[in-house]
Amino acid sequence: MADLLSTGRTPRARLRELVGASAPLVAPGAYDALSARLIEQAGFDAVYMTGFGTTASLIGRPDIGLLSGAEMVDNARRIVAAVDVPVIADADTGYGNAINVVRTVQLYEQAGVAGIQLEDQVMPKKCGHMSGKLLIGADEMVGKLRAAVEARRDPDLLIIARTDAVAVTGVDDAIARARSFADAGADLLFVEAPTSEEDIARVAKELQGVAPLVFNWAEGGRTPPLSLERIGELGFSLVIYPIGTLLAATAGIRALLQTLKSDGTPTAALPGLPSFGEFTDLIGLPEVQALEQRFSGS
Repeated sequence: MADLLSTGRTPRARLRELVGASAPLVAPGAYDALSARLIEQAGFDAVYMTGFGTTASLIGRPDIGLLSGAEMVDNARRIVAAVDVPVIADADTGYGNAINVVRTVQLYEQAGVAGIQLEDQVMPKKCGHMSGKLLIGADEMVGKLRAAVEARRDPDLLIIARTDAVAVTGVDDAIARARSFADAGADLLFVEAPTSEEDIARVAKELQGVAPLVFNWAEGGRTPPLSLERIGELGFSLVIYPIGTLLAATAGIRALLQTLKSDGTPTAALPGLPSFGEFTDLIGLPEVQALEQRFSGS
């Protein structure tokens, strides 16, 4: 749990260490500061700020490029402030050309994220598991990644390069793009939405040794739901579970509201919920009270 008087220790070096380990790093998706705190309290070593979940939670709309870079950075800043573990943040396309990417990287770095994900879609983009995606040219994306690498002030900030080419131009182009992205300086490679285990294995084999790889275990998405053991066998270094927390929260809220609508009170649903005291504890009230005592002057 993040300390309100944190010393500001950067978690970026820790993230590099984690993605370099033999077992894949698991990073559940957070859509706000509360979900990020719950992820940390559950014992996970990293948080992934989901663009899909950020869009859904902030404006109640699908992930089709509606949020601005400033809105995404603001959410990243709040999430980083809520936890001590490294935060990996979705930065969509970088919100423009290579010059926009420079500013995007600077703003995310100032927000304190440990890693930033950039993708090769045309803006406005779409969720990687939706249809109708369009790609920018590979050369343009290479330029954007080179700009991102040069823009970071902390060399430990991870640059994750994502290609959505599988659904648009095929697996061959996705692998070729990923290779060029590594040559441009990307620290991790993210081939989005392969639709068979055979394609996943091929991507892993052909990009082995090029750069560490990201696996998107998109809940309900187009990619087969492999076991974590199998993902590790294939050689992936980072596994993100982007929207499970969002879906779980939606199911829980729906159930509560159905009870409230039918009964007129939430009484029947309360046994399955945290108590008021439990909830205030998990969001840090004891820490605040300790600080009040410390600085009360008494």
